[in-house]
Amino acid sequence: MGKALDPDWAAQQNQEFQESRANHIARNAGTATNVMQAARDTSVMRTYHDTYGISISKTGDITNQRQSGRCWMFSAFNVARHAAMDYLDVDTFEFSQAYGMFYDKLEKANAMLERIIETKDLPYDDRSVCEILDNGMSDGGYYSFAMNLISKWGLVPKSAMPETAASKNSSEMDAQLNRLLHRDAGILRKAYKDGASEELLESQKGDMLDEVYRVLAICLGEPPAKFDLEVEVGPNCKAEESKIQEVTPKPEHEDAKDSKPKRILRDFDITPLEFASHYAPFDPNDYVDLVSMPGDARPYGHAYHLTLTDSVVDGKPNHLLNVKSEELDKTAIASLKAGVPVSFSCDVMQQFPRHIEDYKYILSTDGIDLDGLFNVEFKMDRASMIDMRETSLTHAMTFEGVELNENGAPKAWRIENSWGKDQGKDGYLIASADWFHLYGGEVIVRREFVDPEILKAWDETPVEDVTPWSGMAQAYGRNRQ
Repeated sequence: MGKALDPDWAAQQNQEFQESRANHIARNAGTATNVMQAARDTSVMRTYHDTYGISISKTGDITNQRQSGRCWMFSAFNVARHAAMDYLDVDTFEFSQAYGMFYDKLEKANAMLERIIETKDLPYDDRSVCEILDNGMSDGGYYSFAMNLISKWGLVPKSAMPETAASKNSSEMDAQLNRLLHRDAGILRKAYKDGASEELLESQKGDMLDEVYRVLAICLGEPPAKFDLEVEVGPNCKAEESKIQEVTPKPEHEDAKDSKPKRILRDFDITPLEFASHYAPFDPNDYVDLVSMPGDARPYGHAYHLTLTDSVVDGKPNHLLNVKSEELDKTAIASLKAGVPVSFSCDVMQQFPRHIEDYKYILSTDGIDLDGLFNVEFKMDRASMIDMRETSLTHAMTFEGVELNENGAPKAWRIENSWGKDQGKDGYLIASADWFHLYGGEVIVRREFVDPEILKAWDETPVEDVTPWSGMAQAYGRNRQ
């Protein structure tokens, strides 16, 4: 098997460690507090400022995904709500993530069982079957998942389907859904082995989805088929004036003397698709997904599709175009200049001092001196980190602003997170440009903000299928949370 560790060598290491004063100082710091706290460089961190030359004027209240893996949905909805806020002329608005979660889980259950039927001839321990069983019902997802949900099921305001205990902390609901679908997968595979026809398998799948629906309704509540929209809007609301009423406070109230009339939009008995079409006027299919995954095995200009991953059967498949990191910068800046926020993904916990007392909102390559703390060279380039499975896109957030240098290149990004306003700096993070180049790797923007040559490549490049266990899929983040 190879050479074993020598106890004499370990004793020599211990002696040499104790002879270094720097080691004593680092040890005292590392054992007294967490690693990021011990390694932070306050002289560098205090140079980062929350000021941006380009920023979105209305960003809405900070959202909170709680203990669930819905970052991709929150990020996508935070971009989508910008269109609703502009249309309604309001300072904040929030779509129901519980509604999105309900149909995401239902669609994933259908897709998982369809794939079980498709792979019915394969051994139970085949890698594809294992992938379907291991990841079919996770919370994780991508921007394309959210857009497919909006296209098919629409949107509702958060008030129409609020968060529940199970949406805020999804682990127990997910455990029961996984148990149920693992049982169902076994039933379908046995039925096929016993001679069941394709039609019978599909019929059994329908009965199984009835039970999935019931579990979801018990945990998340029933999704509204129709609802009444009542919301205070601004003077520049673009809705039909016939649906807007001015409400004047009653004069007997003391605080009503100086109050202005409120404009209330009322639209009764509308469907989620009608709401999305009328009050969130954007095209969920009008986006381009750009990633930057350098490496000999991942040439720039190539397009990819992750198999066994799409959550909505017959929905728009995930589609990635690999480009240089500078192209991510350019497209994100173009969108922000036009006042449109940008969904993006990154390896968020890399050099992120989330749990320190001060500067817990700064993502930078120079603010955390891990090399100095441990006297070890940790440096790797992005291509090597991807090859060695050191990095992947674990978390989706939203760019809301950027500070540019004298050459028009980004210096720092303003990031809207979905961990609540008590995290980071009032819910926001700052990322240096070099941190994003090293640990970021995806932006999703509207077509109009993409360079014409990149857009042509997006439209015309043949798409290569890659498996979920490939290096490309690993880098993209199989289950970003």
